[in-house]
Amino acid sequence: WCSTNERDGLGDDLVPDYVTSVKEGGFYGWPWFYIGANEDPRHADARPDLKDKITVPDVLLQPHSASLGMTFYQGALFPSEYQGDAFAAEHGSWNRSKRTGYKVIRIRMKDGKPTGEYEDFATGFVVNDSQVWGRPVGIAVAKDGALLISEDTGGTIWRVTH
Repeated sequence: WCSTNERDGLGDDLVPDYVTSVKEGGFYGWPWFYIGANEDPRHADARPDLKDKITVPDVLLQPHSASLGMTFYQGALFPSEYQGDAFAAEHGSWNRSKRTGYKVIRIRMKDGKPTGEYEDFATGFVVNDSQVWGRPVGIAVAKDGALLISEDTGGTIWRVTH
């Protein structure tokens, strides 16, 4: 599995970040294509031979969320419906006209496969349009089942319990 911080330079709404299972031999398009056979205009016609070989990611995220660290919940502290769900740290946009990211998301799983849905789990790191006080980077499950979230603006590790 990976949490991918996709490319910049194609506008506010491109290219979606994503979380996906990593398939052996899978090719996810970089740098010529994104999210299937969508060609990056900066590399137009550079590799037409790869267009039909791209693996489409499992869960698309808001572009420029800067998806970084992720983990799967296997603890016993949260309700049972959290078992096996993934959590990803969204570091936040740096070049988007309206901020996005700056949060931790919960990615719903069913029978070990993503449903394609995600929801905000930990938010509140944005002060206003020009200031943030936290940018989530890493996430882990502690021995007691709490989620540990690191952020690099204040150098803090947050412990989240149910």
